[in-house]
Amino acid sequence: MFILGIVVFAVGLLVSIAWHELGHLSTAKLFGIRVPQYMVGFGPTVWSRKKGDTEYGIKAIPLGGYIRMIGMFPPDDEGRVSARSTSPWRGMIEDARSAAFEELQPGDETRMFYTRKPWKRVIVMFAGPFMNLVLAIALFFTLLMGFGIQQQTTTVASVSPCSIDQSAHRDTCKKSDPVSPAHQAGLKAGDRIVSFDGVPTKNWNTLSDLIRTNPGKQVTIVVDRKGEQLTLHPTITSNRVAKKDSNGNYVNGYVKAGFLGFSAATGVERLDFSESVTWMSDRVGDAVSSLAALPGKIPALWDAAFGDGPREPDSPVGIVGAARITGDIATLDIPASQQVAMFVMVLGGFNLSLFLFNMLPLLPLDGGHIAGALWESLRRNLARVLRRPDPGPFDVAKLMPVAYVVAGIFVCFTVLVLIADVVNPVKIS
Repeated sequence: MFILGIVVFAVGLLVSIAWHELGHLSTAKLFGIRVPQYMVGFGPTVWSRKKGDTEYGIKAIPLGGYIRMIGMFPPDDEGRVSARSTSPWRGMIEDARSAAFEELQPGDETRMFYTRKPWKRVIVMFAGPFMNLVLAIALFFTLLMGFGIQQQTTTVASVSPCSIDQSAHRDTCKKSDPVSPAHQAGLKAGDRIVSFDGVPTKNWNTLSDLIRTNPGKQVTIVVDRKGEQLTLHPTITSNRVAKKDSNGNYVNGYVKAGFLGFSAATGVERLDFSESVTWMSDRVGDAVSSLAALPGKIPALWDAAFGDGPREPDSPVGIVGAARITGDIATLDIPASQQVAMFVMVLGGFNLSLFLFNMLPLLPLDGGHIAGALWESLRRNLARVLRRPDPGPFDVAKLMPVAYVVAGIFVCFTVLVLIADVVNPVKIS
């Protein structure tokens, strides 16, 4: 089952990569750019077939993919495309320029990438990440509205007989502990809280926020107990409880807030459309925050890989780590439908990460080419307004030294994550 989980992830990975490159391919062909190759994977070619101008194929290492477009970079100021300098930095630029023209054929002068208007180039480069975003949204909607997600509900799992400071980390009541409001009001396990002071409580976050914001107040709670609705009148007390962020997720620390004294049952619940949109917008915000916080997580990741440090639950994982997680999912003793749901969750998160990562305005990422096209459009329009000569295409090849540095950083980070995923992986409890 562990191997099956890894295989499922590998297939999902290949589909995601192929879908990404299909975005680039379809828009490039739409705008008349010649695309010699469309490949899924790297390394030796396992299978390929040529159709029209393009060779379609699968390579042995399923860790990425690419399409090759001719004329990615414009010729130099003298119209040369293959001159070679002895300067290593200049050589990088000229090597990139030569590679962009290496498959140039008669008639291709008007089919090169750089000859297209900037807005067309933006569409071609944005189409790849956009396809990952579309796939992520489709997967998340399938998960949320189809399978549902496990979350706390408004059903009571257990009632605490006393009020205990949650930072005390104990479950046993002492004689000095006051009786909990829930126990005193007669709340019982299995009760489903329908409303709180007249406010319908459809989900746990709504109920939790109402309890926390009403310390010292006697409230009216309507519960459903075995099909019969009962009205209870507890007085909310004040207590130290676990801290929550703006999305309702528990975080480190404690706060003084309203306290009722019961544990909420967890269950798998389907969300409606508006709830799904809210959930996804929260996840996008979390993903952006995680991406911005990535450099700060490197020391802990290094300590987890080469020292005795623990692997944090929110530690970045690579393809190997994600594959191990899906292997773990396949071995969990849970219903098959929830295993599938967790696979969908991982694959949706992976596609969302691909979208955000590729949109970084850095070469060699898609966002770097988008930034170059936008800069060209800006300076050409500015020259037109100021009645100055057209500056011509922006030579993105001049940024290749920076691209090599960025690529080197990405490679080092990928290797670090890979080592951590092997020696100290993130595990599912």
